Amino acid sequence: MAEVNLNRLSVFVALVRAGSFTAAAEVLGMTKAMVSQHIARLEAELGVTLLSRSTRRMTLTEAGSTFHAACLRILAEAEAAIAQVGRGQEKPSGTLRLTATGDYGTAVVAPALADFLHLHPEIQADLVLDDHMSDLIAERFDMAIRMGWLRDSNLRSARLGSFRQLMVASPAYLARRGTPRVITDLASHDWVALALLATPLRWTFTAPDGSRRTVRMRPVAQANNVTATHALVLHGGGVSVLPDYLVTDDIRDGRLVVLMAQYSLPDCGIYAVYPGRQPPAKVRAFIDHMRATVATPA
Repeated sequence: MAEVNLNRLSVFVALVRAGSFTAAAEVLGMTKAMVSQHIARLEAELGVTLLSRSTRRMTLTEAGSTFHAACLRILAEAEAAIAQVGRGQEKPSGTLRLTATGDYGTAVVAPALADFLHLHPEIQADLVLDDHMSDLIAERFDMAIRMGWLRDSNLRSARLGSFRQLMVASPAYLARRGTPRVITDLASHDWVALALLATPLRWTFTAPDGSRRTVRMRPVAQANNVTATHALVLHGGGVSVLPDYLVTDDIRDGRLVVLMAQYSLPDCGIYAVYPGRQPPAKVRAFIDHMRATVATPA
């Protein structure tokens, strides 16, 4: 049996509903000859006769009647599937599968996601925290929250906001080693490096007058994620640069001290990244929710 052209199923159903080739042609917007040709080819593809024709009337054969009932179910299921996809584009629903880094995911994304689920009870969530860049398509993620500077890719992105990079140390460390006063002092201090960065030991600072100074740090320890780097610094391991969303409470409560605040490091972007040109409503809704979350001070 040849491969069946599924487009002919709708022509067959329309013909049976209309009751004649002439009436079906009018409904379908095609010629009577074209309708007849579609049915003839469908019968050839199936290898059965669907209709008994005479000069005055048309009737379904036994095979045609059975096939017609099956076609009605198939087309109804297709229409329902199309409608369901359309609703997914219009109203947030289903499971939102997303990924983020361990530090930002714990500190910001997870709390924001909990609030989002309260607002949208028809949505479920699957949050995966991973400091390595996931393949959204291969791992079937709806979206990712990514930090810093985006690499070129075929994915779409939406900027959510930004965060500041702050150089910090614990009071215990500063009591033991002294507080650096000028940029050149940093080269002699204990540095806790974040191994994920492209240049974890070389940092360029901008002075109030706009001049830039680059310093190479002396590492005493390194960690492969921001959370571990934060813990090392918090417990007196040394000096490091950490994101503001992770250290704001520590600075406020005196557990960490900002060093040489007059010098600045570049702000880093926070992005929602997703595959496809038209993200579903659940993704669009969470992007809006994250924008509001990032824009609202904690």
